[in-house]
Amino acid sequence: MNVLLVNGSPHPNGCTFTALSTVAEQLGKNGLTTRMLQLGTKPVRGCIACGKCAKSGHCVFDDDIVNEAVDLLRAADGLVVGSPVYYAGPDASVCALLERMFFMKAAPYAFKPAAAVVSCRRGGASASFDRLNKYFTIARMPVVSSQYWNSVHGNTSDEVRQDREGLQTMRTLGDNMAWLVKCIAAGRAAGINAPKPEPWEVTNFIR
Repeated sequence: MNVLLVNGSPHPNGCTFTALSTVAEQLGKNGLTTRMLQLGTKPVRGCIACGKCAKSGHCVFDDDIVNEAVDLLRAADGLVVGSPVYYAGPDASVCALLERMFFMKAAPYAFKPAAAVVSCRRGGASASFDRLNKYFTIARMPVVSSQYWNSVHGNTSDEVRQDREGLQTMRTLGDNMAWLVKCIAAGRAAGINAPKPEPWEVTNFIR
């Protein structure tokens, strides 16, 4: 069993990485393996809603990290997305990544536990946390809780390591994620299958 962690910060060893590493360490203590995908500083295109991925299963743009992330999530048993907070919202590149990962490609992600982690200096954590969770809920992914909203505070990784409550929240998230991944696997082994979705009733409030 493995969990994909996406570090949506341009800084590979910064505050977001520190939070995600704490989650990863706790997952490891529970017997799960992890893969950290670093978003980095290269540009990530926005979705143009061309719809070609509906047939291919991959984005038509193959010059950034998106298709790698799609394949890694399909193979994973769970997902944790981390982002710094910029202007009370997630990093724009994280949103571009998730929009192209999820648009018309989310069916294989259904019923994989998911969680968001945000890192901020002072404010905007809850708004960013809320935004990221919306990608999961529209894809039928169970959202994993902790003991508080999944945020850490600090302007540097050293400061984040002083956020005792924030790091405890990350450890609790790791425990809860591991428990749910194992429960889903145990249910599947016992013949408890995921619900079959109804045909989608798409409306635009006119018809």
